[in-house]
Amino acid sequence: MGNNMVSIIMPMYNAEKFIADSIESVIRQTYTDWELIIINDCSNDKSLDIVERYIQQDKRIKLSSLKKNSGVAQARNKGIDSSCGRYISFLDSDDIWLEDKLEKQITFMQIKNIAFSYTQYRQFSNSVKNCGKLIDVYPKIDYQTLLKGNNIGCLSVMIDKTIINEIYMPSERHEDYICWLNILKKGFCAYGLKEDLARYRVSAESLSGNKFKSMMWTWTVYRKNQNLSLIKSCYYFCHYIINGLRKHTKE
Repeated sequence: MGNNMVSIIMPMYNAEKFIADSIESVIRQTYTDWELIIINDCSNDKSLDIVERYIQQDKRIKLSSLKKNSGVAQARNKGIDSSCGRYISFLDSDDIWLEDKLEKQITFMQIKNIAFSYTQYRQFSNSVKNCGKLIDVYPKIDYQTLLKGNNIGCLSVMIDKTIINEIYMPSERHEDYICWLNILKKGFCAYGLKEDLARYRVSAESLSGNKFKSMMWTWTVYRKNQNLSLIKSCYYFCHYIINGLRKHTKE
């Protein structure tokens, strides 16, 4: 395992429109000790051709393929299983990192001896130059706090595998949220780096764009995945609603 290498996990499914921008944002990183593992989830557009051109240009970019279309969770799990780095990060094939994202986050984690960190980010739809408001972070978040609402952007996460060695995303809605909950449930905390370092693309097809469905999925996470009682589920769900309103109305 590379001493300070970052393994970047990027699922890919019919991503020809945006994946070049995502890959370029990794190549531009000021921190250079990384591997980009792209997992092809049976794309049938020109995504594969684009990736293969980048692989020829940069040996740090690697390609893995699923035998059948299995969804983003299984794609990420395959990438995690094949990773060689000490650190795991996630970047979807339509999202973008600022060029100093890895460098600042690695420094933050090593200075403070942190196993799980995440950063601020902004959302955009059409142009990355026209972003929405800043999605902020908590300085420190534990399991009970995370149950009140997920403000951990998957594209901003970095995890030290030498400390947290079980990173798994289930094939359920809010798979990343469940993954973070399961990690923090073991006693770990996630630490927020107050730096704006990533750009999350919001599209009409974005799952997070459907607020009602997201609410129902969150309720299912409480009751069926985390096995919370009805009373506890109602308590955390109320906080989830309140935090969600604050997140989307705060200037």
